[in-house]
Amino acid sequence: MSSDFWIMLTAALMSASCGILGCFLILRKMALIGDAISHAVLPGIAIAFLLSGGRDSMAMMIGATALGLIAVFIIQWLQISGIQSDASIGIIFTALFAVGVILVSLNARNIDLDLDCVLFGEIAYVQWDTWMLNGADMGPRSVWMLGFALLVILTLLGLFYKQFKITAFDPAMAAACGIPVMLFHYLLMGMVSMTSVASFESVGAILVVGMLVIPAATAYLLTDRLGRMLIYSVIVGVVSSIVGYYTAYMLNASIGGSIVTVAGILFIITFLLSPRHGVLFRKLKQKRIASSITSN
Repeated sequence: MSSDFWIMLTAALMSASCGILGCFLILRKMALIGDAISHAVLPGIAIAFLLSGGRDSMAMMIGATALGLIAVFIIQWLQISGIQSDASIGIIFTALFAVGVILVSLNARNIDLDLDCVLFGEIAYVQWDTWMLNGADMGPRSVWMLGFALLVILTLLGLFYKQFKITAFDPAMAAACGIPVMLFHYLLMGMVSMTSVASFESVGAILVVGMLVIPAATAYLLTDRLGRMLIYSVIVGVVSSIVGYYTAYMLNASIGGSIVTVAGILFIITFLLSPRHGVLFRKLKQKRIASSITSN
């Protein structure tokens, strides 16, 4: 298969995974948690590299997921202790990210990992990093990692959609109904951590944040129903991936940067023109109401 296919498939899988999770983060007013986790998992990746001695995908995913959950636990503990939410998030993700940078820089000669790869990624090279199984080329490793992450997300949402929905909109009612709110909170955070590390080699830690937030925010402006919001978020993410790739190809620019830029443009268009929450439509509605009042 051509490199174009693998690049767009990788981007689409990443965008779909991030878009679905981003919807729940936005509804729970936790968009910055995605930023914190995507940076805080770096020590887990570095430790997994050191322990496994190579780029073992499962070791990376386990290490990163564990650090992501630890980061969320510490953030919540600080909030309970009286530290403001934004301050606790900023403290933990910068501190853990700094620890990860130190681990990577100190062991750069011993492990096949560098900060540019972690921060920015390079989706153009995914077809060269393949997974070999018994001597057979199974295709790009990033595709398998992102495919696995998306499968886990869809499975958990399929099994516990009602619980995730109630805890996202009204945690107090969920607790009153006997739903273990904290369990589903940590399940969501674990999925965010897993998706973050699976996306590192395609778009890097920084741009993962954009795909966690922008498609979901765009979908939020288009509908008030969670089911449709999830679908719209995936569509926006996949369209951004395809259009962003061809834009980067024509401009000879960064593919990851182009994908997030296209997603940002789609958000701005939706913000202005959305039939439900668009600024222009809202102003037109206000004018119509004002003119009707004046005429009466």
